Amino acid sequence: MKPAFHTHRQAGAYASPWPLRRRIELLAWDYTWALTCRWTPKPLNPWRLLVLRCFGAEIHGTPFVHQHARVTQPRNLVLHHRACLGDGAHAYALGRIILQEGATIAQEAYLCTGTHDFTSPHLPLQTAPITVGRGAFVGARAFVLPGVTLGERCLVGAMAVVTRDVPPGAIVAGNPARAVRSHRLPDEPPGETPMAPSADNAPPRT
Repeated sequence: MKPAFHTHRQAGAYASPWPLRRRIELLAWDYTWALTCRWTPKPLNPWRLLVLRCFGAEIHGTPFVHQHARVTQPRNLVLHHRACLGDGAHAYALGRIILQEGATIAQEAYLCTGTHDFTSPHLPLQTAPITVGRGAFVGARAFVLPGVTLGERCLVGAMAVVTRDVPPGAIVAGNPARAVRSHRLPDEPPGETPMAPSADNAPPRT
């Protein structure tokens, strides 16, 4: 079942969907990350995780967050053990982003949970969650749209644009992302693993 988009109330196209308290929190987060984390070397990952926790991120075990990764709203981020946000990866967490155990978001990949309702003159913000399954890999500069679920151990090629869910074990690439091939999951019997459905006939998320 696809996650529903949440439409945020806005007074107008140029108004913020966030209350004043949230905007102050986001400003504090931006300055805190820049001053206390962005310059830190890789071995100071525990410190970066502590700062993320202080701003509401849900941390399980020991994930890795690169010092040059970007997180828009930590309160919407869930990281499981050995999940990784790489150099320049952007978790645009206006909605919830969940990285399951061992999921990797490579350099400058973009997880985008926000869009707008373009049928309304106010262009209200719409958000939907992104879930990256256990052991999945999102290649460099790939773009994942709101509401997408990436299955366990799937692979998303570099610079792919993912507009729909990717099944476990599938390998996708291109714009829009299409199935290239698939690989067998560890607990599957020998034989052909079903390919991911093509995105050709699916309406893209905006």
